[in-house]
Amino acid sequence: MSAAVAAPVPSVWDQLVGQRRAAQALRDAAAGRGMSHAWLFTGPPGSGRSNAAVAFAAALQCERTPEEPGCGHCHSCRTVLSGSHADVKRVSTSGLSLKVDLVRDLVRSSALTPVGRGWQIIVVEDADRLTEKAVNALLKAIEEPAPRTVWMLCAPTVEDVLPTVRSRCRLVTLTTPGPDDVADFLVRIDGVDPALAAHAARASQGHIGRARALARDPATRQRRSEVVAMPARLTSLGAAMRFASRLAEVSKDEAEQLTGDLDAREKAELDTAYGVVERGRRPREYAPALAELTKEQKSRAKRRVLDVVDRALMDLVSVYRDAIALATGAPGPLVNEEIRADVQAVVASSSPELNLRRIGWIFEAREQMLDFNVPVALALESMMVALLAPEAVGR
Repeated sequence: MSAAVAAPVPSVWDQLVGQRRAAQALRDAAAGRGMSHAWLFTGPPGSGRSNAAVAFAAALQCERTPEEPGCGHCHSCRTVLSGSHADVKRVSTSGLSLKVDLVRDLVRSSALTPVGRGWQIIVVEDADRLTEKAVNALLKAIEEPAPRTVWMLCAPTVEDVLPTVRSRCRLVTLTTPGPDDVADFLVRIDGVDPALAAHAARASQGHIGRARALARDPATRQRRSEVVAMPARLTSLGAAMRFASRLAEVSKDEAEQLTGDLDAREKAELDTAYGVVERGRRPREYAPALAELTKEQKSRAKRRVLDVVDRALMDLVSVYRDAIALATGAPGPLVNEEIRADVQAVVASSSPELNLRRIGWIFEAREQMLDFNVPVALALESMMVALLAPEAVGR
Protein backbone atom coordinates (compact mmCIF):
# COMPACT_ATOMS: atom_id res chain seq x y z
CA MET A 1 0.00 0.00 0.00
CA SER A 2 1.44 3.36 -0.95
CA ALA A 3 1.89 5.99 1.73
CA ALA A 4 -0.42 8.99 1.64
CA VAL A 5 1.20 12.14 0.35
CA ALA A 6 0.95 15.05 2.77
CA ALA A 7 -0.44 18.28 1.41
CA PRO A 8 2.29 20.88 0.85
CA VAL A 9 2.58 23.53 3.54
CA PRO A 10 1.65 26.91 2.04
CA SER A 11 4.25 29.66 2.18
CA VAL A 12 3.51 32.86 4.07
CA TRP A 13 2.92 34.61 0.75
CA ASP A 14 -0.23 32.56 0.21
CA GLN A 15 -1.83 34.87 2.80
CA LEU A 16 -1.66 37.72 0.25
CA VAL A 17 -4.73 36.89 -1.84
CA GLY A 18 -4.68 38.55 -5.25
CA GLN A 19 -1.79 40.86 -4.28
CA ARG A 20 0.97 39.70 -6.63
CA ARG A 21 2.69 43.07 -7.03
CA ALA A 22 2.71 43.80 -3.29
CA ALA A 23 3.87 40.26 -2.52
CA GLN A 24 6.83 40.60 -4.87
CA ALA A 25 7.86 43.92 -3.31
CA LEU A 26 7.71 42.39 0.16
CA ARG A 27 9.64 39.30 -0.98
CA ASP A 28 12.39 41.54 -2.32
CA ALA A 29 12.53 43.52 0.93
CA ALA A 30 12.65 40.35 3.05
CA ALA A 31 15.57 39.19 0.91
CA GLY A 32 17.39 42.45 1.64
CA ARG A 33 16.43 44.49 -1.40
CA GLY A 34 14.65 47.72 -0.41
CA MET A 35 14.23 47.07 3.30
CA SER A 36 12.86 49.87 5.50
CA HIS A 37 12.39 50.33 9.26
CA ALA A 38 8.77 51.50 8.88
CA TRP A 39 5.96 50.29 6.59
CA LEU A 40 2.41 51.43 5.94
CA PHE A 41 -0.01 48.82 4.56
CA THR A 42 -3.14 50.34 3.04
CA GLY A 43 -6.13 48.83 1.29
CA PRO A 44 -9.93 48.60 1.48
CA PRO A 45 -11.59 46.51 4.20
CA GLY A 46 -11.01 42.81 3.62
CA SER A 47 -8.02 43.29 1.31
CA GLY A 48 -5.77 41.60 3.86
CA ARG A 49 -3.73 44.48 5.28
CA SER A 50 -2.91 42.78 8.56
CA ASN A 51 -2.42 39.41 6.82
CA ALA A 52 0.14 41.01 4.53
CA ALA A 53 1.96 42.64 7.45
CA VAL A 54 2.08 39.39 9.42
CA ALA A 55 3.23 37.43 6.35
CA PHE A 56 6.02 39.97 5.85
CA ALA A 57 6.94 39.70 9.54
CA ALA A 58 7.16 35.91 9.19
CA ALA A 59 9.37 36.25 6.12
CA LEU A 60 11.72 38.58 7.99
CA GLN A 61 12.05 36.04 10.80
CA CYS A 62 12.18 33.01 8.48
CA GLU A 63 15.02 30.53 9.09
CA ARG A 64 15.40 29.72 5.41
CA THR A 65 18.09 31.31 3.29
CA PRO A 66 17.68 35.06 2.62
CA GLU A 67 17.14 34.30 -1.07
CA GLU A 68 13.86 32.48 -0.31
CA PRO A 69 12.29 33.87 2.90
CA GLY A 70 8.76 33.03 4.02
CA CYS A 71 8.75 29.23 3.73
CA GLY A 72 5.74 28.87 6.07
CA HIS A 73 6.89 25.69 7.80
CA CYS A 74 10.01 26.58 9.81
CA HIS A 75 9.61 27.26 13.54
CA SER A 76 9.89 31.04 13.13
CA CYS A 77 7.31 31.24 10.34
CA ARG A 78 4.84 29.09 12.26
CA THR A 79 5.19 31.02 15.52
CA VAL A 80 4.79 34.38 13.78
CA LEU A 81 1.66 33.22 11.96
CA SER A 82 0.20 31.77 15.16
CA GLY A 83 0.94 34.95 17.14
CA SER A 84 3.43 33.38 19.56
CA HIS A 85 6.80 34.66 18.28
CA ALA A 86 8.72 36.46 21.03
CA ASP A 87 9.96 39.23 18.73
CA VAL A 88 6.71 39.98 16.86
CA LYS A 89 4.00 42.01 18.59
CA ARG A 90 0.56 42.42 17.00
CA VAL A 91 -1.57 45.30 18.26
CA SER A 92 -5.22 45.77 17.35
CA THR A 93 -8.33 47.11 18.96
CA SER A 94 -11.94 46.05 18.92
CA GLY A 95 -12.78 49.39 20.55
CA LEU A 96 -13.01 52.83 19.01
CA SER A 97 -9.37 53.92 19.41
CA LEU A 98 -5.81 52.96 20.27
CA LYS A 99 -4.80 54.87 23.40
CA VAL A 100 -1.54 56.66 24.16
CA ASP A 101 -0.64 54.42 27.13
CA LEU A 102 -0.56 51.36 24.88
CA VAL A 103 1.60 53.11 22.29
CA ARG A 104 4.03 54.34 24.95
CA ASP A 105 4.48 50.75 26.11
CA LEU A 106 5.17 49.71 22.52
CA VAL A 107 7.70 52.50 22.06
CA ARG A 108 9.54 51.47 25.22
CA SER A 109 9.66 47.82 24.16
CA SER A 110 10.78 48.78 20.64
CA ALA A 111 14.04 50.12 22.07
CA LEU A 112 14.94 46.72 23.54
CA THR A 113 17.19 44.20 21.83
CA PRO A 114 15.30 41.34 20.11
CA VAL A 115 15.28 38.01 21.90
CA GLY A 116 16.43 36.17 18.78
CA ARG A 117 18.92 36.99 16.05
CA GLY A 118 16.38 38.59 13.71
CA TRP A 119 14.22 41.68 13.85
CA GLN A 120 11.93 43.03 16.52
CA ILE A 121 8.66 43.71 14.70
CA ILE A 122 5.61 45.66 15.85
CA VAL A 123 2.44 45.34 13.77
CA VAL A 124 -0.21 47.99 14.48
CA GLU A 125 -3.31 46.66 12.75
CA ASP A 126 -5.57 49.68 13.35
CA ALA A 127 -3.26 52.64 12.83
CA ASP A 128 -6.24 54.70 11.67
CA ARG A 129 -7.65 54.46 15.22
CA LEU A 130 -4.61 55.98 16.93
CA THR A 131 -5.53 58.99 19.04
CA GLU A 132 -3.65 62.26 18.48
CA LYS A 133 -1.57 61.71 21.61
CA ALA A 134 -0.82 58.14 20.53
CA VAL A 135 0.39 59.34 17.13
CA ASN A 136 2.70 61.86 18.78
CA ALA A 137 4.11 59.13 21.02
CA LEU A 138 4.68 56.90 18.00
CA LEU A 139 6.28 59.53 15.78
CA LYS A 140 9.62 59.76 17.60
CA ALA A 141 10.06 55.98 17.57
CA ILE A 142 9.55 55.95 13.79
CA GLU A 143 11.82 58.96 13.28
CA GLU A 144 14.65 57.44 15.33
CA PRO A 145 14.12 53.66 15.26
CA ALA A 146 16.25 51.12 17.06
CA PRO A 147 18.67 49.37 14.66
CA ARG A 148 16.82 46.03 14.59
CA THR A 149 13.24 47.25 15.02
CA VAL A 150 10.61 47.33 12.24
CA TRP A 151 7.23 49.09 12.55
CA MET A 152 4.32 47.95 10.37
CA LEU A 153 1.20 50.12 10.38
CA CYS A 154 -2.10 49.13 8.75
CA ALA A 155 -4.84 51.56 7.68
CA PRO A 156 -7.56 51.75 5.00
CA THR A 157 -5.94 54.68 3.14
CA VAL A 158 -2.88 56.89 3.45
CA GLU A 159 -5.21 59.77 4.38
CA ASP A 160 -6.15 57.87 7.56
CA VAL A 161 -2.59 58.36 8.86
CA LEU A 162 -1.07 61.76 9.62
CA PRO A 163 1.43 63.05 7.01
CA THR A 164 4.19 63.19 9.63
CA VAL A 165 3.88 59.43 10.11
CA ARG A 166 3.17 58.24 6.58
CA SER A 167 6.05 60.29 5.13
CA ARG A 168 8.43 58.16 7.18
CA CYS A 169 6.98 54.83 6.04
CA ARG A 170 7.37 52.79 2.89
CA LEU A 171 3.90 52.36 1.38
CA VAL A 172 2.40 49.00 0.42
CA THR A 173 -0.92 49.41 -1.38
CA LEU A 174 -3.31 46.48 -1.50
CA THR A 175 -6.40 46.15 -3.67
CA THR A 176 -9.68 44.28 -3.32
CA PRO A 177 -9.00 40.74 -4.54
CA GLY A 178 -11.19 39.31 -7.29
CA PRO A 179 -13.71 36.54 -6.60
CA ASP A 180 -11.62 33.96 -8.46
CA ASP A 181 -8.59 34.69 -6.27
CA VAL A 182 -10.68 34.51 -3.08
CA ALA A 183 -12.38 31.27 -4.14
CA ASP A 184 -9.03 29.71 -5.03
CA PHE A 185 -7.67 30.72 -1.60
CA LEU A 186 -10.63 29.13 0.20
CA VAL A 187 -10.27 25.88 -1.72
CA ARG A 188 -6.48 25.67 -1.55
CA ILE A 189 -5.84 26.87 2.01
CA ASP A 190 -9.07 26.08 3.87
CA GLY A 191 -10.21 23.03 1.90
CA VAL A 192 -13.64 24.52 1.15
CA ASP A 193 -15.88 22.85 -1.44
CA PRO A 194 -15.41 24.71 -4.76
CA ALA A 195 -19.11 25.56 -5.17
CA LEU A 196 -19.36 26.94 -1.64
CA ALA A 197 -16.06 28.77 -2.10
CA ALA A 198 -17.36 30.46 -5.26
CA HIS A 199 -20.53 31.53 -3.46
CA ALA A 200 -18.62 32.87 -0.44
CA ALA A 201 -16.15 34.72 -2.68
CA ARG A 202 -18.94 36.48 -4.59
CA ALA A 203 -21.02 37.24 -1.50
CA SER A 204 -18.05 38.67 0.40
CA GLN A 205 -17.30 41.11 -2.46
CA GLY A 206 -13.58 40.54 -2.05
CA HIS A 207 -13.48 40.68 1.77
CA ILE A 208 -11.26 37.74 2.72
CA GLY A 209 -12.29 37.52 6.37
CA ARG A 210 -15.96 37.72 5.44
CA ALA A 211 -15.49 35.04 2.77
CA ARG A 212 -13.95 32.69 5.30
CA ALA A 213 -16.79 33.27 7.75
CA LEU A 214 -19.39 32.61 5.05
CA ALA A 215 -17.60 29.45 3.94
CA ARG A 216 -17.17 28.05 7.45
CA ASP A 217 -20.33 29.05 9.32
CA PRO A 218 -23.87 28.15 8.18
CA ALA A 219 -25.33 30.68 10.67
CA THR A 220 -23.37 33.49 9.03
CA ARG A 221 -24.68 32.44 5.62
CA GLN A 222 -28.23 32.33 6.98
CA ARG A 223 -27.98 35.84 8.44
CA ARG A 224 -26.72 37.18 5.14
CA SER A 225 -29.52 35.40 3.23
CA GLU A 226 -32.04 37.11 5.50
CA VAL A 227 -30.54 40.54 4.80
CA VAL A 228 -30.28 40.24 1.00
CA ALA A 229 -33.91 39.02 0.85
CA MET A 230 -35.16 42.34 2.29
CA PRO A 231 -35.10 44.63 -0.79
CA ALA A 232 -37.57 42.50 -2.78
CA ARG A 233 -39.92 42.45 0.22
CA LEU A 234 -39.87 46.16 1.04
CA THR A 235 -43.44 46.68 -0.11
CA SER A 236 -45.02 48.58 2.79
CA LEU A 237 -44.23 50.93 5.63
CA GLY A 238 -44.86 48.10 8.06
CA ALA A 239 -42.32 45.90 6.29
CA ALA A 240 -39.78 48.72 6.38
CA MET A 241 -40.15 49.14 10.15
CA ARG A 242 -40.02 45.37 10.74
CA PHE A 243 -36.86 44.99 8.67
CA ALA A 244 -35.18 47.90 10.45
CA SER A 245 -36.02 46.40 13.82
CA ARG A 246 -34.90 42.94 12.74
CA LEU A 247 -31.61 44.22 11.34
CA ALA A 248 -30.82 46.08 14.58
CA GLU A 249 -31.80 43.05 16.66
CA VAL A 250 -29.76 40.54 14.64
CA SER A 251 -26.72 42.82 14.66
CA LYS A 252 -26.89 43.24 18.42
CA ASP A 253 -27.29 39.50 18.99
CA GLU A 254 -24.36 38.64 16.72
CA ALA A 255 -22.17 41.26 18.40
CA GLU A 256 -23.04 39.91 21.84
CA GLN A 257 -22.15 36.38 20.73
CA LEU A 258 -18.78 37.61 19.53
CA THR A 259 -17.93 39.58 22.68
CA GLY A 260 -19.77 37.76 25.48
CA ASP A 261 -17.23 35.00 26.10
CA LEU A 262 -14.33 37.45 25.86
CA ASP A 263 -15.97 39.83 28.35
CA ALA A 264 -16.51 37.01 30.84
CA ARG A 265 -12.95 35.75 30.42
CA GLU A 266 -11.48 39.23 30.95
CA LYS A 267 -13.58 39.73 34.08
CA ALA A 268 -12.45 36.36 35.48
CA GLU A 269 -8.81 37.20 34.76
CA LEU A 270 -9.19 40.55 36.51
CA ASP A 271 -10.76 38.90 39.55
CA THR A 272 -7.93 36.38 39.68
CA ALA A 273 -5.24 39.03 39.29
CA TYR A 274 -6.59 41.01 42.26
CA GLY A 275 -7.26 37.94 44.39
CA VAL A 276 -11.01 38.49 44.53
CA VAL A 277 -11.78 34.79 44.13
CA GLU A 278 -9.21 33.43 46.60
CA ARG A 279 -9.52 36.08 49.31
CA GLY A 280 -13.22 36.79 48.98
CA ARG A 281 -12.70 40.54 49.21
CA ARG A 282 -11.87 43.39 46.86
CA PRO A 283 -8.70 45.44 47.37
CA ARG A 284 -8.83 49.20 46.93
CA GLU A 285 -7.19 49.05 43.49
CA TYR A 286 -9.81 46.64 42.16
CA ALA A 287 -12.65 49.15 41.67
CA PRO A 288 -10.72 51.51 39.30
CA ALA A 289 -9.42 48.51 37.32
CA LEU A 290 -12.94 47.09 37.00
CA ALA A 291 -14.29 50.48 35.92
CA GLU A 292 -11.62 50.76 33.22
CA LEU A 293 -12.32 47.22 32.00
CA THR A 294 -16.06 47.88 31.87
CA LYS A 295 -15.45 51.05 29.88
CA GLU A 296 -13.27 49.21 27.38
CA GLN A 297 -15.81 46.41 27.02
CA LYS A 298 -18.63 48.86 26.35
CA SER A 299 -16.53 50.59 23.70
CA ARG A 300 -15.71 47.23 22.12
CA ALA A 301 -19.38 46.16 22.16
CA LYS A 302 -20.40 49.40 20.44
CA ARG A 303 -17.74 49.00 17.79
CA ARG A 304 -18.70 45.37 17.22
CA VAL A 305 -22.37 46.27 16.69
CA LEU A 306 -21.37 48.95 14.19
CA ASP A 307 -19.11 46.49 12.35
CA VAL A 308 -21.91 43.92 12.10
CA VAL A 309 -24.41 46.54 10.90
CA ASP A 310 -21.86 47.82 8.40
CA ARG A 311 -21.50 44.35 6.86
CA ALA A 312 -25.28 44.07 6.58
CA LEU A 313 -25.48 47.45 4.84
CA MET A 314 -22.85 46.37 2.30
CA ASP A 315 -24.93 43.25 1.66
CA LEU A 316 -27.95 45.47 0.95
CA VAL A 317 -25.85 47.59 -1.39
CA SER A 318 -24.85 44.44 -3.30
CA VAL A 319 -28.52 43.70 -4.12
CA TYR A 320 -29.15 47.19 -5.53
CA ARG A 321 -25.89 47.04 -7.48
CA ASP A 322 -27.00 43.72 -8.93
CA ALA A 323 -30.34 45.31 -9.87
CA ILE A 324 -28.54 48.12 -11.69
CA ALA A 325 -26.30 45.62 -13.49
CA LEU A 326 -29.26 43.49 -14.53
CA ALA A 327 -31.31 46.48 -15.72
CA THR A 328 -28.47 47.92 -17.78
CA GLY A 329 -27.27 44.61 -19.21
CA ALA A 330 -23.84 44.75 -17.59
CA PRO A 331 -21.76 41.61 -18.23
CA GLY A 332 -20.63 39.18 -15.57
CA PRO A 333 -22.31 37.18 -12.79
CA LEU A 334 -24.34 38.84 -10.08
CA VAL A 335 -22.98 39.07 -6.56
CA ASN A 336 -26.27 37.52 -5.42
CA GLU A 337 -26.69 35.05 -8.27
CA GLU A 338 -28.54 32.60 -6.02
CA ILE A 339 -31.42 35.11 -5.56
CA ARG A 340 -31.61 36.30 -9.15
CA ALA A 341 -35.42 36.12 -9.03
CA ASP A 342 -35.50 38.59 -6.12
CA VAL A 343 -33.11 40.90 -7.95
CA GLN A 344 -35.36 40.79 -11.00
CA ALA A 345 -38.30 41.72 -8.79
CA VAL A 346 -36.38 44.81 -7.61
CA VAL A 347 -35.59 45.66 -11.26
CA ALA A 348 -39.25 45.33 -12.24
CA SER A 349 -40.44 47.72 -9.50
CA SER A 350 -37.78 50.41 -9.88
CA SER A 351 -35.25 52.02 -12.18
CA PRO A 352 -31.44 52.12 -12.23
CA GLU A 353 -31.60 55.77 -11.15
CA LEU A 354 -33.73 54.93 -8.11
CA ASN A 355 -31.48 52.05 -7.13
CA LEU A 356 -28.45 54.29 -7.41
CA ARG A 357 -30.15 56.73 -5.06
CA ARG A 358 -30.99 53.87 -2.74
CA ILE A 359 -27.30 52.99 -2.53
CA GLY A 360 -26.64 56.61 -1.63
CA TRP A 361 -29.21 56.48 1.19
CA ILE A 362 -27.58 53.35 2.58
CA PHE A 363 -24.24 55.11 2.68
CA GLU A 364 -25.89 58.10 4.35
CA ALA A 365 -27.21 55.82 7.10
CA ARG A 366 -23.75 54.28 7.44
CA GLU A 367 -22.19 57.73 7.83
CA GLN A 368 -24.79 58.76 10.41
CA MET A 369 -23.97 55.75 12.59
CA LEU A 370 -20.19 55.65 12.17
CA ASP A 371 -19.35 59.36 12.05
CA PHE A 372 -22.22 61.18 13.77
CA ASN A 373 -23.15 58.65 16.48
CA VAL A 374 -26.81 58.43 15.44
CA PRO A 375 -28.48 55.50 17.27
CA VAL A 376 -28.44 52.36 15.14
CA ALA A 377 -32.19 51.71 15.35
CA LEU A 378 -33.07 55.29 14.34
CA ALA A 379 -30.67 55.36 11.41
CA LEU A 380 -31.92 52.00 10.13
CA GLU A 381 -35.60 53.03 10.37
CA SER A 382 -34.95 56.21 8.40
CA MET A 383 -32.95 54.27 5.80
CA MET A 384 -35.57 51.54 5.32
CA VAL A 385 -38.35 54.10 4.80
CA ALA A 386 -36.22 55.87 2.19
CA LEU A 387 -35.52 52.59 0.39
CA LEU A 388 -39.22 51.84 0.32
CA ALA A 389 -40.54 54.93 -1.40
CA PRO A 390 -40.21 55.18 -5.22
CA GLU A 391 -41.36 58.79 -5.12
CA ALA A 392 -38.19 59.66 -3.21
CA VAL A 393 -36.35 59.81 -6.58
CA GLY A 394 -37.25 63.47 -6.85
CA ARG A 395 -35.53 64.47 -3.63
